[in-house]
Amino acid sequence: MNLEIVEGAEYDFGDIILSETDIIEFAKVFDPLDFHIDKEKAAKTIFKGLIASGPHLFNLIYRKEWIPRFGKTVICGLSVSNWKFLKPVYANQKITATLLVKSIVPDVKMRGNIITWHFEFLNDKSEKMQELDMVVLHRDS
Repeated sequence: MNLEIVEGAEYDFGDIILSETDIIEFAKVFDPLDFHIDKEKAAKTIFKGLIASGPHLFNLIYRKEWIPRFGKTVICGLSVSNWKFLKPVYANQKITATLLVKSIVPDVKMRGNIITWHFEFLNDKSEKMQELDMVVLHRDS
């Protein structure tokens, strides 16, 4: 495999802190539910405040970190699975993003490798906020 990606490799994608404006602007476009876009209505929900849309963290890290590092070798995406929203993400909460290369399976026919990427998002107490697996077919050269 010519990619410099090895099974078991871990990547630290750093910290994410979403502001209220970040949460509202993302949600207006992709997930316009009251608890994502309206502070007063959000305060009356089970969350007791404005929370980020589930896909917001992944979308941000995918665009900002994953694509610049690994995007040039992508043939196509195959799946996103096991996406778990375990705890709500509030404005100004520090979240750390990490990535693990779970598996690499050669695909001779496509002249590439099927890579399973495992994303995790942890709060400052090391509690898991979200996790998901993304399977992507990458070129071998």
